[in-house]
Amino acid sequence: MKVIISGGGTGGHIFPAIAIAQELKARVPGVNILFVGARGRMEMEKIPQAGFEIIGLDVVGFNRSSLVKNFSLPWKLVKSLYQAWRILVKYKPGVVVGVGGYASGPVLYLANWLRIPTLIQEQNSFAGKTNMILGKKAVKICVAYDHMERFFPKEKIVVTGNPVRKDLEGLESKRKEAMAYFGLDQDKKTILVMGGSLGARSINESMTAGHEQISGQKSIQWIWQYGKQGAEKFGRSATAGLDNVKAMAFIDRADLAYAAADVLLCRAGALTISEVLIANKPVVLVPSPSVAEDHQTHNAKALSDAGAAWLLPDREVVQNGTAQVIRLLQDQETMTRMKQAQKSLARPQAAAAIVEQILHLNPVAA
Repeated sequence: MKVIISGGGTGGHIFPAIAIAQELKARVPGVNILFVGARGRMEMEKIPQAGFEIIGLDVVGFNRSSLVKNFSLPWKLVKSLYQAWRILVKYKPGVVVGVGGYASGPVLYLANWLRIPTLIQEQNSFAGKTNMILGKKAVKICVAYDHMERFFPKEKIVVTGNPVRKDLEGLESKRKEAMAYFGLDQDKKTILVMGGSLGARSINESMTAGHEQISGQKSIQWIWQYGKQGAEKFGRSATAGLDNVKAMAFIDRADLAYAAADVLLCRAGALTISEVLIANKPVVLVPSPSVAEDHQTHNAKALSDAGAAWLLPDREVVQNGTAQVIRLLQDQETMTRMKQAQKSLARPQAAAAIVEQILHLNPVAA
């Protein structure tokens, strides 16, 4: 069995793709999996680290900040279509899976043209334009939220949830290890603050603005991931005068960070939300205002409407972020209700459900 998985750009696309590939390997002995990504993007580093082969296309997205940089866009699109065609003809996959990101567009478009069965994994509650176009020809569309018939043909939709890393299972048994790993006090409550691998400026600035609140709450300790983009500004001064804050650019053991946390303050990307639901942690979600179709606001609203999270607009987080997450931590009744609501939304078997759909598209392997 040969499968191509295409897409990437951010952890929200890459890590679910890896989870699908790992589940495929576990289910189908000898399965041959090839990833197709975009050159220069995160997937070109993370996919090989996970033990899979990847080929990069010369595809780029539209640059909204500099129109001059878009002059080469048509040429790169044509070139990436040719590259995708060569890969598909040479590799001859039985199924092509698209997880979103620049590379998935040309690969799935050509796969549909070549009549190779395609499956789309849409992580967000508000589908992107590319996936909506590709969804017209896809055989199956695996989604994480209900009511996605607004974007895709109803008969093609399967609600599977978003795949997450396996190490998020059984977090309660890891709490002692987590406290030791981060050098935390087991008798104190812990708040986890993170804005993704690159960081989130407004969330980082909320930590600076909330310095007095943080220092004044000695019974609360913090894990703060300020990200690669925040390293220069926050790296050296992040914990100045704050002995109850563990600050770092990147958290290598995300499972232990979730295990240590009592509540979270974070962005509302699809992967983060799926991880929060599996980890079952009360959360204040701060949607990024700079993502396509404002999909993080739609993601966060889906959870807040269900009572599974608090939604805090990005424009309010600098002044209110730390105060809100402290207030949530001190409201045991709300936290209990929030965790109960999360359990009804979590889908821990998402990767297995998606692989089941892949196998239906390739009955020989099943």
